[in-house]
Amino acid sequence: MKIVFGLFAAALAAVSLHAQAQSYPTKPVRMIIAFTPGSSTDIIGRAVAAKLSEIWGQPVVAENRTGAGGSIGSAAVLREAADGYTLLANSSAHVANPSIYAKLPYDTLKDFANIAPLAGGPNVMFVGTGAGWSKFADFLAAAKAKPGQLNFSSAGVGSGTHFNLEKLKLMAGIDVAHVPYKGTPEAIADTIAGRVCCYFAPINAALPHIKGGKAVALAVTSAQRSSLLPDVPTIAESGVPGFDYTLWVGLWGPAAMPAALVNKINADVNRALESPDLAQRLTNLGTLPMKMSPAQFNEYVRREVEDTAKVLKAAGIKPQ
Repeated sequence: MKIVFGLFAAALAAVSLHAQAQSYPTKPVRMIIAFTPGSSTDIIGRAVAAKLSEIWGQPVVAENRTGAGGSIGSAAVLREAADGYTLLANSSAHVANPSIYAKLPYDTLKDFANIAPLAGGPNVMFVGTGAGWSKFADFLAAAKAKPGQLNFSSAGVGSGTHFNLEKLKLMAGIDVAHVPYKGTPEAIADTIAGRVCCYFAPINAALPHIKGGKAVALAVTSAQRSSLLPDVPTIAESGVPGFDYTLWVGLWGPAAMPAALVNKINADVNRALESPDLAQRLTNLGTLPMKMSPAQFNEYVRREVEDTAKVLKAAGIKPQ
């Protein structure tokens, strides 16, 4: 009798959780964005938040919580209830941080529900007009002629732009000094001003400066050229064969979120990404929607954590 009652209670609980998930959300949702305003994570996160607000009929309030390669925003989400009303938008820095920070306040693979990827796209390596370089080969020659003397910026230790730099150093066999910034806008400003030589900027953040003649694009990081910068070659075709890097943005919540709720938000995110206006906006930003199921995203995150660790280890980067 007790066994039957227990099974009945469990069934009722499952039905209740499913019903709650289907009615979600019944109040405003917070989306904590782990990087600064104007960053690729911020631009993509806010675009998706606006479309989800339309779908849900509830405000999706974006809030930037920045620092430590996105880990401050990530940790903040884990302090909230696992009810789906506080979500995390972070970049691929999320999968790099376990290999960069020795004392993360969480376990990347165990403490988060991997809800959905949002979009991904290439970075573009650019320099200020004062650098006097017009192609990637110019940078490569300078880096090899002056080992350790060129200052190369990133959006912060553990950011996707930092990982992109370490991958380039490893594959190109060069030594440049890493200069971490608070975020992409600050790194862009100092690169244009010539205070640092170069930056791997998310293409959506760099495009206005390149089109406006304030910056010179040397190469894109993807395996194929970007439709937004069709005349700019890839790094792979500019002297570093096989180079390929995509900066992507995803959505997470605390691991204790019910599976039905994760599935509901995932389905709604995919619905948002399929909408013609958001899809076109992301394309105009040089990114492509990334639609996966929760199970597919789980596997993708696990694989990205492992692959990133291998590259950073080979590059001699030890968790600090």
